[in-house]
Amino acid sequence: MELLFGVITGLIILVFLVVAHELGHAIVAIRNGVVVEEFGIGFPPLVWKKKLKNKILFTVNWLPLGGYVKLQGENDAADKKGDYGAVSFFKKTKILLAGVLMNWLIAAILLTGLALTGLPKVLPDQVMVSNDTTVISSPVEVASLTKDFPAEKAGLRVGDKILKFNGQDVSSAYELIQLAKQNLGKTVTVIYSSGGIEKTVKITLGQSSAGGILGAGLGQRDVMKSTWSAPIVGVATAAQFTVVTIQGVGNLIGNLVSGLVLQLSSNPDTRNQASEDLKTVNDSVAGPIGILGTIFPAAQQAGFNQLVFLTAIISLSLAVMNILPIPALDGGRWFTMVIFRLLKKDLNKEREEKIQAIGFSILMGLTVLVTITDVAKLF
Repeated sequence: MELLFGVITGLIILVFLVVAHELGHAIVAIRNGVVVEEFGIGFPPLVWKKKLKNKILFTVNWLPLGGYVKLQGENDAADKKGDYGAVSFFKKTKILLAGVLMNWLIAAILLTGLALTGLPKVLPDQVMVSNDTTVISSPVEVASLTKDFPAEKAGLRVGDKILKFNGQDVSSAYELIQLAKQNLGKTVTVIYSSGGIEKTVKITLGQSSAGGILGAGLGQRDVMKSTWSAPIVGVATAAQFTVVTIQGVGNLIGNLVSGLVLQLSSNPDTRNQASEDLKTVNDSVAGPIGILGTIFPAAQQAGFNQLVFLTAIISLSLAVMNILPIPALDGGRWFTMVIFRLLKKDLNKEREEKIQAIGFSILMGLTVLVTITDVAKLF
């Protein structure tokens, strides 16, 4: 049941974010005189359809992987009344970027709500208004275990929260490490919480720091709470994470190019560096399965706030990815339109469809490769 709940939650989040993105396109298109022919949730085959009062065909489809909007005269050269191609360059720009803005606004709203209830602190310099922000640290948590080491032998599990160590309250991971060092080789009493139930266990610690005293990786979540400054923190945090995401994409592309170039070298050291760069790319990229694989445990274990935070980050990622100049994405369509205007060449229907088809094929190919990598990571 937990796995099913995680799958359903993950799909709902992804569909919601993509449908919201497409809704942004539809709303701005209508406001700028472009006819919206169809608005679909999911992808065909068709489940159900209805013609709305505004003459838009609303459809629900079987594949729950997002949604789409179909505009009248979507190619840049279309010139009939109500066609996307017939409106001005400025209006086209607004329509193309409306989905990006919608995803960004959703992230800002979610982060604002979290600023009121508990916004996870994941960056050292994360935005806050110091005189209106309280940082709350959660109990120290077991993040990983080393097989046959003291913590694992004593029955501790990943996710358990350490409350007391040898009779002393534990307020931070650093404090717990220092207490462990002070009790090398000794048997200590540890009080911890597992699944909300308080338990007590005796653990015989290791003899030296080098050999592993406890044999457990420790983690601690910090959350920030604000009141009147929550909207400021929410919007500023969305901007901060947008910059971080763009930097991450830049580093990713840099590592990919560097790795591919260095692979051509005959120097063994250079080829080793190439392998490291490409491994970094592989570890950093996730497709639909990888994203859902992140959402599942968040939905099952991390709690509502963590799930909302993850939703906000994915929404920001969708916004950033869609502004990249890749044909078939919003940014790519805008970039193509600008290039042809600068070159003073006509972007006719056949030429535009060919460019977008090539871009879409490349995008789908990358999606398949990333999905294969995601599946491989699962095993």
